[in-house]
Amino acid sequence: MKILVINPNTTGSMTDKIAAAARRVARPDTEIIATNSQSGPASIQGYLDVAMCLPGLLDEAQRHKDFDAIVVGCFDDTGVDALRCVVDTPVIGIGEAAYHAAAMISSKFSVVTTLSRSVAGLEANLMRYGLDRRCGRVRASDIPVLKLEEGDPATIDIIRDQISQAILYDGAEAIVLGCAGMTDLMNTLSDEFGLPIIDGVTCGVTMAEAMVASGLKTSKKNTYSLG
Repeated sequence: MKILVINPNTTGSMTDKIAAAARRVARPDTEIIATNSQSGPASIQGYLDVAMCLPGLLDEAQRHKDFDAIVVGCFDDTGVDALRCVVDTPVIGIGEAAYHAAAMISSKFSVVTTLSRSVAGLEANLMRYGLDRRCGRVRASDIPVLKLEEGDPATIDIIRDQISQAILYDGAEAIVLGCAGMTDLMNTLSDEFGLPIIDGVTCGVTMAEAMVASGLKTSKKNTYSLG
């Protein structure tokens, strides 16, 4: 099985982090092909960045052949619907994957993301997926995406504080990390807080494997048809 994991931004260090997380959970016989867009924004933080990254994302997907599924490594689920129109293999957005995982292992979850301007888009996605009632709150840490690449302990402390507040004030029983750049924090924070800390990259890869193993493909009836 080959899974194409695309980071829609152009930051190679984030792609490397996403690739490591994907390979850590993939089955032994799964090949992870990790790549990023060659053009577009260095990070995706809000509606304008989402729009600007779409051409590069589509171009990158079309450069690769013979894959069994695509995982889009952006928590906004950037370009997922567009990709579903151009391929018949499963296309998994890491945001949608993480939300569904959270809903299956907890009664209520909260999301900790990066900048405040990203919150509205994530809330809209939750409503579209029918999971807004299961989410206590989408919390902004106001940490820029690229700041996560520095590994600054003070940055992690801000995320910890938002998780603590989500547990105390939102009644969250699980926490979804709302950025692919947070993928390396999942295990440490899960152990620290004693509840599930959910990363969309790992959920996206394992869900993609399950869909391929089940023989499922993207429906081409109406919505995702090019005809």
